[in-house]
Amino acid sequence: LGCPRGLSQKSSDGVYWSEEWRKADLKATKDDHGVIEKVLFIEVGFGCDQHGDRENNGATKAAVRACRNAIEFNSLPCIQDIVPGGRENMKIKLRLGVPAEANGVDLDQVCAVFPYGKMLPIEVVSGGLTFESGRIVTALGDSSDISVVVVACVTI
Repeated sequence: LGCPRGLSQKSSDGVYWSEEWRKADLKATKDDHGVIEKVLFIEVGFGCDQHGDRENNGATKAAVRACRNAIEFNSLPCIQDIVPGGRENMKIKLRLGVPAEANGVDLDQVCAVFPYGKMLPIEVVSGGLTFESGRIVTALGDSSDISVVVVACVTI
């Protein structure tokens, strides 16, 4: 599986959003057993992918865009003071609404969007939508004119 349009960098020690983040070792880590005891922040984002291969992890690019949309215009400067252990121990709960016909999401690519924190198990539910764009662009990897929309809810 390749990175969607080079958005993240794969290395021997994980998936990163960008080369800059890899150099700074910015990435959320997985936490399969944690819970959020007190909600500090909830944001919802929307992501759409109008072109590309839909056979393997067809909703990944839309899911990444939805997560970026949810978090990119927010700042939590006091997180260091509120969460014991600071931003590295911040719990991140993510729920993705993905169309069933979208053929999956590469969750490692989605996790790479978050620069720090403890990523709880990601919940993927039926949601979002697909629609016909009316255009097939083979140069962009299209095999059909199906577009994918994913909705992300990020809770900290």
